Amino acid sequence: MTMTKNQPELLWQPSAERIAQAGVTRFQAWLKQHKGLEFKDYAALWQWSVDELQAFYAAVWEYFDVPHSVPYTRVLDSEKMPGAKWFEGARLNFAEQILRHHADDPERAAIIAQSEVRARHTVTWHELRARIASVAASLRDMGVQPGDRVVAYLPNVEEALIAFFATASVGAIWSSCSPDMGTRSVVERFRQIDPKVLIAVDGYRYAGKDYDRLPVVAKLAQELPTLEKVVLLPYLDPHAKLKGAVKWADLLGRDVPLRFEQVAFDHPLWVVYSSGTTGLPKPIVHGHGGVLIRGLQDIAFQLDVDADDRFMWLTTTGWIMWNIQLFAALVGATLCLYDGNPGYPDLNVLWKFMDETELTFFGAGAAYFMSCRKAGITPGQWMKKGVLKSIGSTGSPLPEEGFRWIMAQCPDAMIASISGGTDVAAAYVGGCPILPVYAGEIQCRYLGTAVYAFSDEGKPLDDEVGELVVTKPMPCMPLYFWNDAGGKRYHDSYFDTYPGVWRHGDWVRITPRGSVVIYGRSDTTINRNGVRMGTSELYRVVEEFPQVLDSLVVDLEYLGREPCMLLFVVLRQGTSLDAALVARIKAAIHDGLSPRHVPNEIIPVLAVPRTLSGKKMELPIKKLLLGQPLEKVVNRGAMANPDSLDWYLDFARRRAAAHPAG
Repeated sequence: MTMTKNQPELLWQPSAERIAQAGVTRFQAWLKQHKGLEFKDYAALWQWSVDELQAFYAAVWEYFDVPHSVPYTRVLDSEKMPGAKWFEGARLNFAEQILRHHADDPERAAIIAQSEVRARHTVTWHELRARIASVAASLRDMGVQPGDRVVAYLPNVEEALIAFFATASVGAIWSSCSPDMGTRSVVERFRQIDPKVLIAVDGYRYAGKDYDRLPVVAKLAQELPTLEKVVLLPYLDPHAKLKGAVKWADLLGRDVPLRFEQVAFDHPLWVVYSSGTTGLPKPIVHGHGGVLIRGLQDIAFQLDVDADDRFMWLTTTGWIMWNIQLFAALVGATLCLYDGNPGYPDLNVLWKFMDETELTFFGAGAAYFMSCRKAGITPGQWMKKGVLKSIGSTGSPLPEEGFRWIMAQCPDAMIASISGGTDVAAAYVGGCPILPVYAGEIQCRYLGTAVYAFSDEGKPLDDEVGELVVTKPMPCMPLYFWNDAGGKRYHDSYFDTYPGVWRHGDWVRITPRGSVVIYGRSDTTINRNGVRMGTSELYRVVEEFPQVLDSLVVDLEYLGREPCMLLFVVLRQGTSLDAALVARIKAAIHDGLSPRHVPNEIIPVLAVPRTLSGKKMELPIKKLLLGQPLEKVVNRGAMANPDSLDWYLDFARRRAAAHPAG
């Protein structure tokens, strides 16, 4: 695979004060004082954390004083994957760690929320505890017991957080979908896990337009035969009703104490789902303890968040980042929520929210930051200086230009570009407050995470591009897939390429500095005459053109015909794809990347199809253009912009007619 190994541009260096105050620095001081361990730098700390996996995670448990009713008997039974068992014997509850905070300051803000429907408002820690206790008691009265499933069809509002914390405190299993997902997508997810209770919203508002979801909720109630109760949250209309449903308000107002069901370390906490672009989404089960201990280390050591921070990640309840944002509450930080279109009425809306709420950490998908850059907004000119400490980016690789735009707006903030997955509810690589930030690079491999780049033959690569693998177990790896008897689907998803080694499906390079570059998904890598290239490399070049707002590339390989590489581009309004622009784009790819990767055709489109988490749908579009039927390659309900498919479907038909097989 081609790559650029020139010395990257140094964008940010942590100050001596930032290093001294960082969570990972405090952890290192604790290790020295309590364990007699001293490390010269982050690289040495990382090496110890993967070489001595059990000692590292035992130290994390002790350092955070993880609340538990029964101690563990051993940290890890073996390093064999899959099937490694963590902290056997321990009994605890994920929600108890969150609600242990700020008991001496009950009026402190636990949640600050705003949406297109609701004005900004605050939920205090006292109010949060009271509401969680009441909702948990109500769930118990509904017959919800440990192991039962409570599912939610809710936007990113405080009621979703409260419902989750209440569900976790009962020991029941949570699963959520965003209300912008269609009936079929939600049913395909929830029906697999046989839920007992559905908590749903009457509708939502996006870009100033109201969307009634009561018919969808009624359909869900019919299509989920195991449901015993439906709870309706009137969000758009305070008078909304649904036959047979109880109101959210009826779950509140009970003066009852908090109770935390003590469960095993590997008791299921939630079920999340693969993107589900084709076939039934994989229902991935994570456990209370694994999510808890990994969430603590990631949020405190890597993202450098503590109890004094205000944390936000732009997400919906259908993306794993909704779950991961909860990790900020594990250390007592204030969670800041925004529900609505981040570009309405313009792309400054979230930056104003950040500024007015004095956020210290803001995260979003890389596509959001690139949209801000393309729109030419400059929030750095008017935002308060020195408040925002860190900016997180994920979902797809953040190009160098995205790094530079963020740094221009927030020169004091660490850019924590992270890469992980729904599969582990965590990142493998990402931020570190004591390391520099280079343009286009992720700072480091996470502690306790044995990440390497592997060749096709399963050999580690040094400063070369290979498959992202994890060679030792992580406590947050899935317990199992729901309804996957014998674990075959689980095994085949991660361990079929390299036996005993977790393969994630990304192309990655680990630099001599210990930083990491992600080149995109390995299953959509373009292979032209034996030269492989990640699609993100091509997007970086193409989307640098001011006329190009977005792009999608597919390489079509036909039996008995020459392969054909198509580049679809979304153009800025008022711009046309004339011969001169086509020539300039091709020249940029030819000179900047590789002559072999110049597309055969460049085609203007209205939109690039994306999943709900913002990923470009390269593989489904490739399959569609190779003649596979639409229903077998994509699920519209799992898309952020399902209407965009119509153009590609028509294009596929026209292309098939013009180029019949044979």
